[in-house]
Amino acid sequence: MNVSLVITVIGADRPGIVRMLADRGRAFDANWAESRMASLAGQFAGIVRWEVPADKAESMATALRELEASGLRIVIAQVPSKRSAGDRRLMNLELVGHDRPGIVQEVSRALLDRDVSIEELETEFTSGASSGEHMFKAIALLSVPHALPVDALRTALEGLANEFMVDLSAHEEAGR
Repeated sequence: MNVSLVITVIGADRPGIVRMLADRGRAFDANWAESRMASLAGQFAGIVRWEVPADKAESMATALRELEASGLRIVIAQVPSKRSAGDRRLMNLELVGHDRPGIVQEVSRALLDRDVSIEELETEFTSGASSGEHMFKAIALLSVPHALPVDALRTALEGLANEFMVDLSAHEEAGR
């Protein structure tokens, strides 16, 4: 039986970090199941979900923690199984609007108020096509209750600010 080890890692960006993680996993017959990684402000930040034989999970966690000696910070969570989707569906969200403080707080509150969970989130500043103004862009994968109509969610998000453009679409993803 396998368990999932979900690790977060952060440290000064440099070549070889991913290789160190992969070497640790391979040594314990773990499968690198999914990950998200980025370099932000000179720092490497990543999250990895490993599928590892249950009898090797603690040893692998110990080996991963040893990477802290190389200047990385490691946090590990062991998860027995993935949660089931149940009465939820995955949806893509793309939101673009004029940048201002508090957008993520407002959007996350509107989603929470409707029992919507953020599975993945990417944000960035972009330049407005005609105006050159700073625009805020968010792309997210949401876990939405089947009982929540798409139009109701769109209306709630568009209501946060008149200048937001909101695109919601159904998303099919195997294994979720």
